[in-house]
Amino acid sequence: MISDPNQYQKAQEELRFLEEWLAKLQQEQDNSNKGLTKAGIRKMIARLHEELAIYEGSQEVLAAKP
Repeated sequence: MISDPNQYQKAQEELRFLEEWLAKLQQEQDNSNKGLTKAGIRKMIARLHEELAIYEGSQEVLAAKP
């Protein structure tokens, strides 16, 4: 769970890394043993997107409070 701006920044960096890694794997010609790796990376990306969205939502709520 992301709880501060530093963790948010690290999660965004990890997300960019994973997305680049997935793109490289998708460009490779040999797909014989990469399916599980691609699926695992997609799951990590989805988890990070969810955590980032939760953190962003909590920040919006805090900003909206008087």
